[in-house]
Amino acid sequence: MPFRAFTPLVFVALCLLLTACTHKPSPPSIGKPAPDFSLIDSSGTPIRLSAYKGKVILLDFWATWCGGCKLEIPWYVEFQNKYRDAGLSASGVSMDADGWKSARPFLAEHKLNYPVVIGNDDLGEQFGLVNMPLTLLIDRNGNIAESHAGVVDKDSFEAKIRSLLQEGAAK
Repeated sequence: MPFRAFTPLVFVALCLLLTACTHKPSPPSIGKPAPDFSLIDSSGTPIRLSAYKGKVILLDFWATWCGGCKLEIPWYVEFQNKYRDAGLSASGVSMDADGWKSARPFLAEHKLNYPVVIGNDDLGEQFGLVNMPLTLLIDRNGNIAESHAGVVDKDSFEAKIRSLLQEGAAK
């Protein structure tokens, strides 16, 4: 059989192989456990997501160059102040390519009241990061309750936070 007869088969086989080799894990679904991670925050303290079990976690993926992120961060500072005692724990994940070089001056200027770590592509993939901002709410059991790409609606997001805080308080 001439080589030309095998060409379409070889092409299909290579395509299938490449697809299988480049398959990325799908992001966690609502109601599923949030992927755990351990990273060092801006003060040098290790932050492990699973250590916050029992709290409602607001996890914000952001970058210093992201306009929507800059809009949301003051809201998250406000939520942290308002709901910390009720069990909210906000955490930020800076996705700036140059890491602390951009993040530290931003943090010094904006006075965030919650820990911030530097993320990477693998962590972003685990949480389904495609565009920023990406904000997740994780319930007291460590399950993803909300995942929002783009700028959140402040009032409805705050209502969701209150609802999650009340769910945990009722148990």
